[in-house]
Amino acid sequence: MLAILRDLIRYNLEFRIGLVLVGIVVVMAALSVVSPYPAGDVYVVPPDLPPSTAHWLGTTSRGQDVFWQLTAAIRNTLFFGIMVAALSRVIALVVGLLAGYSGGWIDRVLMSINDTFIIIPLFPILILFYFVLRDSMSTPLLATIMACLGWAYDARLIRSVALSLKTREFTQTSIFSGMKTHEVLAREHLPYVLPIVFSTTMNNMNWSIGIEVTLAVLGFTDINTPTIGGMIYWANQHTALVAGIWWWIAFPIALVVMTFVGLFLLAVSMNEYIDPRSRLARMGGSR
Repeated sequence: MLAILRDLIRYNLEFRIGLVLVGIVVVMAALSVVSPYPAGDVYVVPPDLPPSTAHWLGTTSRGQDVFWQLTAAIRNTLFFGIMVAALSRVIALVVGLLAGYSGGWIDRVLMSINDTFIIIPLFPILILFYFVLRDSMSTPLLATIMACLGWAYDARLIRSVALSLKTREFTQTSIFSGMKTHEVLAREHLPYVLPIVFSTTMNNMNWSIGIEVTLAVLGFTDINTPTIGGMIYWANQHTALVAGIWWWIAFPIALVVMTFVGLFLLAVSMNEYIDPRSRLARMGGSR
């Protein structure tokens, strides 16, 4: 994996740009630990001040410093995306590898379940979960629900790779040497799908962050936990644009767009690396 990252940094401009953008976002999130104000407190600074040297990104109508509020919001939003991506990768890996390797009725049953999750409309289901679990809805619970709904496309992709790996000679050698199914999948097949897992993780984070921001803007999440969507929600509640408090909405949107672009470029560059012809063409063109 380190060799792949080294090649991407050396030969792929999109990967380097994506890495810089995501790095800036991560630094913003890390700064939340040194925030002088608790993220949930209001009226800790004078409200509605424009960007200045005292408050770099201005203040909100709730008396919060936009910069420090943004560090806590992007931290929680990133954490949410990572939770969803990690949990859904586990499900996608188990289903994809097991279905592709086992074949037969196991493959048919798992793919039937997989296809069901592909075709069901996710957004109405998430809103339904919110109304059913409104009193107990929290960020970890919402992340778990989204992870259970967001693995199907990637499981099919991993299955297609597993179908190819199943016919390779090293797989037959592993079987004849007495390795069990979980050992073949973990030791022999998993290393081959890790680049795909990395690529789909970036895409899944973009998807989950986009859904979370949308739900938060509509007020269908825990709006008391600072997130990018939560900041936009409160800005709308206080009619920030009408009042001329543009910095309350502009900076959260700019940061989340930076996050989307950075993760997208990382995913695209990894997809290109997975394709041997594209990889060799780029490496040859860079010489």
